[in-house]
Amino acid sequence: MASEVAPVYGAPCWVSLATGDLVDAQRFYGRVLGWSFRPGTIGEEFSVAYSDDVPVAGLGAIARTMGVAVQWTPFFAVPSADTTASRVRERSATVAVGPIRMGDGRTALAADLAGATFGFWEGSVLPSWDAENRDLPARLELRTRDAFAAAIFYAEVFDWASETGRCEVDYQHEAVVIRVGGRTVATLRGGAVESAPDPHIRPRWHASFAVDDVDEAAKAAVGAGGAVATSPADNPFGRSAGLFDPEGGLFTVHSREEP
Repeated sequence: MASEVAPVYGAPCWVSLATGDLVDAQRFYGRVLGWSFRPGTIGEEFSVAYSDDVPVAGLGAIARTMGVAVQWTPFFAVPSADTTASRVRERSATVAVGPIRMGDGRTALAADLAGATFGFWEGSVLPSWDAENRDLPARLELRTRDAFAAAIFYAEVFDWASETGRCEVDYQHEAVVIRVGGRTVATLRGGAVESAPDPHIRPRWHASFAVDDVDEAAKAAVGAGGAVATSPADNPFGRSAGLFDPEGGLFTVHSREEP
């Protein structure tokens, strides 16, 4: 594994897929996203996905053993997992797992007030997830009923926009945008801030990965046993599509930005 760096507290530092079958998941994401895989350091049921020899994500065959849904989960860097867990509970949200020791750090899984699942990590991070100095391997977007309420919750839990933090909060294109050093690291979207919460939205964090050709990635997903959730379409940020893996894990692909 590559050498590690100091984290930017409050910023995303990893994404992980909870799956039921590690071998099938590797086959699917390798075919659709071109990833290769290496064994993880925390057990044979885990692996690390690489894109051009850069570690981008984790996969763990824990959905059945831990009784959790097959889904992608973002993790945020924190100075203390215990303090963050206390902040989550104090705001009447849920800490489902942990904090527990994992490798050289400590981690936990939680759900916000609307039920969207997220994790947090106490420890160093990989250079590929260094929010201070590079674009992250995955775009993260929270789609929720009330983006403004969610922004308040996460800002209090992760010290966003605090005097000591490095995560800046802005409002742009009817979304709450989190930036580090001018780079967008996460987006919270639920309609305009002034609008009423949308009861039809199922709150969740979405992970989006860059591909050379969104339409070809969608075809590859179907050919590998997955499905298309939202058809490829252009948007102000490029072209994207929502896809399901064979076990129902939802993720997004977006067009790779030109250098």
